[in-house]
Amino acid sequence: MFDHLLIHNRVERWLVGAADLVLSAGTLIARRSTVTSDQPVRILVLRLERIGDLLMTLPALAKLRAGLPDATIDLVVGSWNTSLAELLTVVDHVETVDAPWLARGDTETGYLELTRRASQWRTGRYDLAINFEGDIRSNALMALCGAPRRIGFAIKGGGAFLTERSTYNRRAHVATNALRLVDTVLQHPAANASADARSPFAIPEAVRTRVRDVLERIGRPAIGIHASGGRAIKQWDPARFAEVGIQLARSRGATLVLTGSTGDRAAVDRVKAELPEDLPVVDLSGTLDLPCLAVVLEHLSLFITGDTGPMHLAAVMGTPIVAIFGPSDPINYGPWMARNRVVRVDIWCSPCNQVRRPPSRCIGHVPDCLVGVEVDQVVTAANALLG
Repeated sequence: MFDHLLIHNRVERWLVGAADLVLSAGTLIARRSTVTSDQPVRILVLRLERIGDLLMTLPALAKLRAGLPDATIDLVVGSWNTSLAELLTVVDHVETVDAPWLARGDTETGYLELTRRASQWRTGRYDLAINFEGDIRSNALMALCGAPRRIGFAIKGGGAFLTERSTYNRRAHVATNALRLVDTVLQHPAANASADARSPFAIPEAVRTRVRDVLERIGRPAIGIHASGGRAIKQWDPARFAEVGIQLARSRGATLVLTGSTGDRAAVDRVKAELPEDLPVVDLSGTLDLPCLAVVLEHLSLFITGDTGPMHLAAVMGTPIVAIFGPSDPINYGPWMARNRVVRVDIWCSPCNQVRRPPSRCIGHVPDCLVGVEVDQVVTAANALLG
């Protein structure tokens, strides 16, 4: 029962499904919009999830702006995405809200404060609200804005809070589903090309100036290695990242560029511990904000990473990518519109997409779907892209 919900945990799926039944029996669903020929003038967009989720939504945001050039578009993101969201040329205003279910150790907004903040969106007098997440909690949050049209997915519940539900294709990329969601808004979606992911993203010259010295230190060719998986369930062995880097640096005469946040220090240090002292290495972990990282990624000849936010940032910047995938499905989450090679192994349980709540058999060690990815596979993929 409730198999239509994209929630792997059975208990959680039943709880959300039961909540949906209660909501659907109430008065909320009676408040349906009347779709008119009028174009929306003020639009509220929610993309509360992590870095990669925002970046995979850029083509849809670009399409929304192209289809509604005169509308005011306000975007709500988590604080981890503020610096990137503020670089977007296709939105008019960015607001930050850290949802408790997405904060992952970041400073979060409590539920009462979250409700209060969302209620204040009513002052924006939005005539359309769009939620790209499809979670019962964020759909409820969006409903507080008071927009007469509220469009989104119900893949994780909360369909009663929407006036129009878009079908979510589980076998399609996140970016493709986001584009289809925007199509429900536009009167003539076929006339609006699905814009390239780089088009709505502008790096100010001041940001490029800040990393000019860094780029001079790196030189070319340069191969980036992002060893941290972000979550333990997506962590390939850092020693294998190091071995890949050694082989490519030796054969290509390249500088290795290590990236990561301050919290990724342990994984970066494990890579550095395996690298010979004579190898040219530039460690940038913990030193760059996301806009500066974007400029560095643009400079690289190749970027080697797992399924991470920086992988999607590299895709936006047009950097060739070797992406090592384990539990997550590259059909849904692979690099979008960039030269790439995805390296993974086929085993009975992968891809399971159980990243937020991993199976108990995969906790506490590198999961089998990543253990099976060999160094030679990654090196071969890298050489194919380097030419």
